[in-house]
Amino acid sequence: MQFGYFANQNNRDLKKPYRRVIEETRDLARYLDAQDWHSIWFTEHHFGHEGFEVCPNPVLMSCDISARTERLRIGQAANIVTFWHPLRVAEDLAMLDHMNGGRTEVALGRGLYGREALNLNKQADTRNPAQNYKIFEETLEIMRRAWSQDFFEFSGEHYRYPDPGFTWDHAMSPKSDAHMDLESNELKKLALVPRTLQQPTPPLWQVVDGPGSIKFAAQNDLQAMMWIPPTDSLVWRFEMYRDERSEAEGREVALGEGIALVRDMFVTETMEEAERLAGDGILDYLRWVCHWRGLGNHTYPGETLPRTPGNLDLLSYDWLHPRNLLFGTPDYVAEKIEEMREKLNIQTLLVWSHFPGVEHEAAMASTRLFTEEVMPRFADSAGATVAAE
Repeated sequence: MQFGYFANQNNRDLKKPYRRVIEETRDLARYLDAQDWHSIWFTEHHFGHEGFEVCPNPVLMSCDISARTERLRIGQAANIVTFWHPLRVAEDLAMLDHMNGGRTEVALGRGLYGREALNLNKQADTRNPAQNYKIFEETLEIMRRAWSQDFFEFSGEHYRYPDPGFTWDHAMSPKSDAHMDLESNELKKLALVPRTLQQPTPPLWQVVDGPGSIKFAAQNDLQAMMWIPPTDSLVWRFEMYRDERSEAEGREVALGEGIALVRDMFVTETMEEAERLAGDGILDYLRWVCHWRGLGNHTYPGETLPRTPGNLDLLSYDWLHPRNLLFGTPDYVAEKIEEMREKLNIQTLLVWSHFPGVEHEAAMASTRLFTEEVMPRFADSAGATVAAE
């Protein structure tokens, strides 16, 4: 099993200097790199003065951590590509892949918060999911072509590259029918410089939840990243991805292949200590996230939640803990991971302990205990992937 760290940087109410947030992330990454961790992943969020998610550029953060590590694979969970210019994000990620020697992992998302979409790319307004998804789909195809082809072109509903009608005539630029019309000098294709070191692309992931995104990922050669549902409620999601990918690729895909699961984790010597140190932090964060999502994703198969006056009235530590929290002793956490391995054949698990309001040293102590007393129990398939040559 591969273990990665979901480094969702936060700074509740912006109480710390931002440089301290970065230094704590560097400290975490150096520790993971020296141990048997496979990867670290950075999120993308914008305008978060509440302090729950404070990394606006996971590519820049990945670049910084790449320079301070040697083995760790560096991912973004996720690049919200509907907010980016397709060619700029393709260029930035290609540069990153060269800078870290082919250790880049690329997860993609469509965006969740309307405050972000409307102020970064109005066309990607999350209230128009069909158009948002079309922009996502076109951006993905542009990135793939730009990374894998010497010269590429794209013509879609929202993007067209190169822009038609532009003539290119420079004595120092050799003329070639590979990228231009030799009679009119009209530019017909572009070249991304550099293309990614990993060819044809770095490993590509999509953050998924419901049937639509699960099917899209499986049918479009994307690995899938999931988060909240209890283990039993993930079974049909894992099976759907397996079945759709098997059909798309014409081969029998194993359950769990190509899927990463994110879990909230806090390991301590006693069950009570985990709740005392991190219980308020994870509840604070989930109140933020579930304001939009509700609690439906936390339910067991067939469970119907009772009606309550407020959207999140049921959310408490005792209600949440058995559903999806890896909070407690090493034995308890290992038991829950073993259950996921038995029911889901889980192969990639991403965890995090740096919840809002939790001190860095407490989160690091949890991470060290997880590393020393939980990960070795699953060492049969653990270990970092060798970077591309």
